[in-house]
Amino acid sequence: MSFRREGPVVNGGPNGGDGGNGGDIWLVADHNVASLLAFRDHPHRRAGDGVHGKGKDLHGRRGESLEVTVPEGTVVSDLYTGEVLAELNNHGDRWMAVAGGRGGRGNARFLSNRRRAPTFAEQGEHGEERWFRLEIRLMADVALVGFPNVGKSTLISVISAARPRIADYPFTTLEPNLGVVSIDDDTSFTVADIPGLIEGASEGRGLGHRFLRHVERARVLCIMVDLAPLDGVGPTEQEEILLRELGQYRPELLERPRIVVGTKADLVPTDAVDSDNFDAVISAVTRDGVRDLVGQMASMVHASRADEPAVDGMVVLRPEPTGAVVERTDDGEYVVLGRDVERVVALNDVTTAEALAYIDQRLERLGVLRLLARAGVADGDIVHIGEFSFEYRSPH
Repeated sequence: MSFRREGPVVNGGPNGGDGGNGGDIWLVADHNVASLLAFRDHPHRRAGDGVHGKGKDLHGRRGESLEVTVPEGTVVSDLYTGEVLAELNNHGDRWMAVAGGRGGRGNARFLSNRRRAPTFAEQGEHGEERWFRLEIRLMADVALVGFPNVGKSTLISVISAARPRIADYPFTTLEPNLGVVSIDDDTSFTVADIPGLIEGASEGRGLGHRFLRHVERARVLCIMVDLAPLDGVGPTEQEEILLRELGQYRPELLERPRIVVGTKADLVPTDAVDSDNFDAVISAVTRDGVRDLVGQMASMVHASRADEPAVDGMVVLRPEPTGAVVERTDDGEYVVLGRDVERVVALNDVTTAEALAYIDQRLERLGVLRLLARAGVADGDIVHIGEFSFEYRSPH
């Protein structure tokens, strides 16, 4: 709130400028971001504040908006309701997660024929604050699925530039690894090394659901079974267990194109392998059969891409509600709900008589007095609008 001072004239007219709006926060998909680990230790993000207005009709600067980069394939849900709000599938997809508050208007905005020297200005509006759940669902062309220690990490390290952690004990891979396989300048595809599944994974055993959800968007499934009995479980039984777990988790996964691969061929006698039971038999260590397997993967991926439409990003659009509604609480008080109504109270200074008179005028124009009368509000009842409460008095 400010007034011009022209020589002996103390209040030469209002010249208070507007405050700047608060910055927005955007989530932006970026192919250079590989994981959501940055949010584990630092989950909070805050955009810039708007700057106060000043005298001489100087408006405040708008708060700086914040762009938060996330991996492609990030799904954004409301933390409390679980409702999916956005899917950022492609590089450059963006979604405004929260909006900055509106800057308050200076007293120069309230000059009128009836109000020649307004002695009030609006306060800045608080920006939105929300909690989200971010989940990345890998969008791989081929998902390597198999029991722990079956050789998935070794295979992806051989056919791509990915360098996952490899050891001779189960569950060395606790996060999916993604590798790009390039056959020539025109042919490449991505392969995801899905952490090992165990029997009962579809029911949550081990880290079942955490692992299985990464299989959902793969175009082709590569079922890898150890040709040597794995803890007494033969290759045929391994395949049956893996397919059963996939089917129990998502029945439609069994309809995806798949390749059944026997691994670790270097550890079993050649005559002990019935190659008719597998689409490929390989040794990632000696690289026997790997070239043919990559060729099969490329052919199936090419066919799957041709049949599959491009993945579109999804964003939930919610138009700002208009109007107002009056609700009665269990203790006999009344609450007025509505974005426009709540904003009138939130932005204005309720400590000055002139500002309160302006609020009364605005509420009457928005039909709030009429709604309160219809709701049966009587003199002396308590009415709440946002964080503001007052005792109702009939205007007549």
